[in-house]
Amino acid sequence: MPALFGAWAEPLCEAAGLKPGQAVLDVACGTGVTTRAAAERIGPKGRIVGLDRNAGMLEVARRRGSGIEWSQGLAEDLPFAEGSFDSVLCQFGLMFFDDKVQAIREMRRMLRPGGRIALTAWDDEENSPGYARMIELIDEMFGSDAANALRAPFNLGQTERFRSLLVESGLSDATTVTVSGSARFASIREWVRMDVRGWTLAEFIDDAGFEALVEKAEKRLVQFVGTDGTVEFPAPAHIAVWECR
Repeated sequence: MPALFGAWAEPLCEAAGLKPGQAVLDVACGTGVTTRAAAERIGPKGRIVGLDRNAGMLEVARRRGSGIEWSQGLAEDLPFAEGSFDSVLCQFGLMFFDDKVQAIREMRRMLRPGGRIALTAWDDEENSPGYARMIELIDEMFGSDAANALRAPFNLGQTERFRSLLVESGLSDATTVTVSGSARFASIREWVRMDVRGWTLAEFIDDAGFEALVEKAEKRLVQFVGTDGTVEFPAPAHIAVWECR
């Protein structure tokens, strides 16, 4: 998770303008990378809640973050009273929601006057060249369904599509900015392990397929490997912020 998401936790919290003592909800919190960063900013007098639909993710989050409320639920039907929070965060979860518009409307419902929603979504896959080439390789080896599973995180990458979703959801005056970033992995094998075991491809690639993909990727994606064997390539993202008035 830190390889892709850790570096974005602080920028998202900064964009939300988190302050000590606030009540903050992190939607699609996963293992709690951003939730823990937010908890540090709001301090012991604040309230921090991490929500995710995946029980396994929450179990890991509970082991890593004390003093945080962890809640299982859907972004489209948040289990909290209207106006419960000063800020709502969502780091790279929006792309996966079944009903993105409803999820954003639920985030709006959570806010108190003056509160903020802060969202991140990956930029277009072609601006993340490592993933553009990995998707091509997955398509070649395992077919379009597997390739589309890895393509899914980038489905809001086109700026116009991202902005259109915000407008449709009632956030027409949200500010958006595209920020440069990098994906970093200890090796090609670790990169493949992240995608196959830890992210979107678990149901498409078995153990034999994993090893075959590592072997092929080590030959085909060498352009992203440094002299020490580590992998790094650009991975920019959009950040959107909306204030409840």
